[in-house]
Amino acid sequence: MKARFRLRSPITFRFSDPVGESNPEALRQEINKRDQALKDAERLVQELRNEADESRAEADALRRVSETTGSVFDLEDMLRATVDVALRVTNTESCQVYLLDRKTNELVLRGADETGRSMIGAIRLKVGEGVTGLAAQERKPIAIKRDAAHDRRFKYFPEIHEEDYHSILSVPLLYRNQMLGVVNVRTREPHVYTRHQMRLLSGIAGQVAGAIEKERRARQLERTAVQLHKLSEVSQAIMSNVYLDDMLSMFVDITANTMGYTVCTVMLVDHQSQELVIKATQSAHQEYLGKPPTKLGESIAGRAAREGRVLTVTDVKKHPDYRFPDIAERAGLTSLASVPLKFKDEVLGVLNCYTESVHEFTREELAILQALGAQAAMAIQTARLMLKSAVIQEMHHRVKNSLQQIASLVRLQIHYAGQLTVESAMNDTLTRILAIAAVHELLLRDDLDRVSVTRLAEQILSGTKQSVVPPGKTIEGKVTGPDLRLPLSQATTLALVLNELVQNAVEHGFRDMVTGNIHIDVVKTGEMVTVRVINDGEPLSADFNPSTERLGLRIVTDLVRGSLGGVFTMENADGITATVTFPLP
Repeated sequence: MKARFRLRSPITFRFSDPVGESNPEALRQEINKRDQALKDAERLVQELRNEADESRAEADALRRVSETTGSVFDLEDMLRATVDVALRVTNTESCQVYLLDRKTNELVLRGADETGRSMIGAIRLKVGEGVTGLAAQERKPIAIKRDAAHDRRFKYFPEIHEEDYHSILSVPLLYRNQMLGVVNVRTREPHVYTRHQMRLLSGIAGQVAGAIEKERRARQLERTAVQLHKLSEVSQAIMSNVYLDDMLSMFVDITANTMGYTVCTVMLVDHQSQELVIKATQSAHQEYLGKPPTKLGESIAGRAAREGRVLTVTDVKKHPDYRFPDIAERAGLTSLASVPLKFKDEVLGVLNCYTESVHEFTREELAILQALGAQAAMAIQTARLMLKSAVIQEMHHRVKNSLQQIASLVRLQIHYAGQLTVESAMNDTLTRILAIAAVHELLLRDDLDRVSVTRLAEQILSGTKQSVVPPGKTIEGKVTGPDLRLPLSQATTLALVLNELVQNAVEHGFRDMVTGNIHIDVVKTGEMVTVRVINDGEPLSADFNPSTERLGLRIVTDLVRGSLGGVFTMENADGITATVTFPLP
């Protein structure tokens, strides 16, 4: 550091006239002037020496700080060493280092001498609070020479014995105009902090701020390297698993563990309902698991899917667009990043990443999440294509089974041919074939290897109205219940059962009526499914027995018992109610 030299008064040398030798008074004055000039010169030299000593001390202190911060790689060790150096070079008696927590905008005690070491991490100040917070806010040193604890700006913490100290000097830690924290030094007696001490502590603060920022960047790079390595592992893991449910469960688990999130959830787009449905999450919170689907364009996830871009929220409990702040409160969820899962230009779903406390998602972090999302979208599409391929490969087998079912139904129809006209028998056979076809049509439309019961029921109702209801009759139908999905074998059997029950209601329940209503209600209780077909037609006779009735009801009884492993009943309750109960596979 260059010392600045300044002459406080000019030094002038005058040589007396030889006449002065005969004038003692003039000679005395001349001697006094020369003595004063000599004293001024000596004082100036001493000041220069003092400044040089201070400069050397400052340079030595900064060298020691630089050596200390350069040789210590752990942040806590670095701050401990900084406290020791600051105490020695400023000749003070107490030192604390506060670092800024960017998430909460608070200054947290991270380094201290023995009097405050036990409170490291426990003492927090808002920026602008107390002398320390004010130094951070104004980005300039603040010095109080006496009675600092009684200053109106002071924030008192008895845990670090602040009443034992008179003075305080607070200097902000600045790096490239970025505030990283504050360093404080204190003395027990009143003390006026010199310009040298302020400059010295500011120099130490600058060195420490640079070291802290470098350490933070090093940790961030290390974290990024680990995350990229994990990204590679995630990619390999999800691309090697062709089963969609297993792959998504693995994906959310690895993402949450790798990135340090509290909850990760994958929601996929249901194009039929235009909703996002939870498909995988590692959350065990029952309310969160029970959340209803989200419409595209609604809430944060729905907007991310509709707009095809990443959306972040600092606190979902306070955001007006978030649909379930009460569930988030109870589940301990705060910040959210909602990342669309895009394959080419199609959004297949979203990845929702939650943190427990307030979190600022960095650009690097979001870039990694987008890369993970792209990998997941590709894996989802691959799994679906492989599933479709498997379905196509097995289609001939399933068609063969369906044809065998049709053949069995036709043989039964032939056996009871004497009871029906040719036209009636052909119509019955046609509706049964159409019921089986409805299952395969839904399979080709659906995303998974399962068929929606409610959509199947709606299609059978619609088909029956078109093919069975004669002109002049008006039959209204509705379907209620959850979007329950069944594997193909069960779905095909249930389609035949529903077809027979709906057709039976139209042909016999409404035989002498011109209007009627059919209601199909689906209920899931544990591992059991109950499907009720309710109509408001003619009531059943007192001696009604479905096992000995018409062919259609005998088919229903056999299919429910034999193929579904369930129970079929039919009674006069809320109209005429046919109830099919069977276990899930």
